[in-house]
Amino acid sequence: MRGGGGTAPIATLADVERFEGRTAIVTGASRGIGRAIAARLVAEGARVVITARKEPALAEAAERLGGPDRVRFAPGRADDPEARAAAFGLAEAAFGPVDLLVNNTGINPAYGPALEIEEGAVRKMFEVNVLGAFGWAREAVARGMGERGGAIVNVASIAGVGASPRIAFYGVTKAALISLTQQLAVELAPRIRVNAVAPAVVRTAFARPLYEGREAEVARAYPLGRLGEPEDVAGPVAFLLSDDAAWVTGRTLVIDGGGSLPMPA
Repeated sequence: MRGGGGTAPIATLADVERFEGRTAIVTGASRGIGRAIAARLVAEGARVVITARKEPALAEAAERLGGPDRVRFAPGRADDPEARAAAFGLAEAAFGPVDLLVNNTGINPAYGPALEIEEGAVRKMFEVNVLGAFGWAREAVARGMGERGGAIVNVASIAGVGASPRIAFYGVTKAALISLTQQLAVELAPRIRVNAVAPAVVRTAFARPLYEGREAEVARAYPLGRLGEPEDVAGPVAFLLSDDAAWVTGRTLVIDGGGSLPMPA
């Protein structure tokens, strides 16, 4: 549709339906970044199954995101194979085979230097943040995503790009997730693209311990002068899932308000 004088108007989100006819699963989507990603995909035409551990919050999110015609929910742990199979089964029955997968679930039960974190917490972080994402990807492949073509985006973290003493092993698991992204991108090409995003501090309940009571101080570390919002991550994830990124795979997009840019002394 064109305006007067032959110039094209700027497209709004309502005009964009990049995911019409596509089915997506977004893990960890009852709140925060996962919920924002699910909302963006729904706004662009996708049918979405969201997952998380707590059913009441998940049910509320699904209703607010569009209700059963657009969004279904599947409660369960991200590292539970039966929960993963149930989510895929629900998606297939309600909307059709899964074309898009977002591995957003992540946990960080322990803060502090790496050597001070108990081994049990370390194991749990790896089980959820790395093996969980691996399990979701493997389930997608087993159910034929590669036969149809599809896309996977893993939500990593800026903590996985360099050292992060306050969230040491969370960062280690996210570094492993970035490496897994690269490995799967090679193994699943050319039918499935696999990319990742690495956000810095985003204003969510999950990240609150990193900024609560000192938000202005934390924001000064970013040239754009503010913390991230969940929608700041949702847009790049939607891009990486879409055909607009058809020649992009194995990449990790840093989303940090310019915080990792080299600064003059």
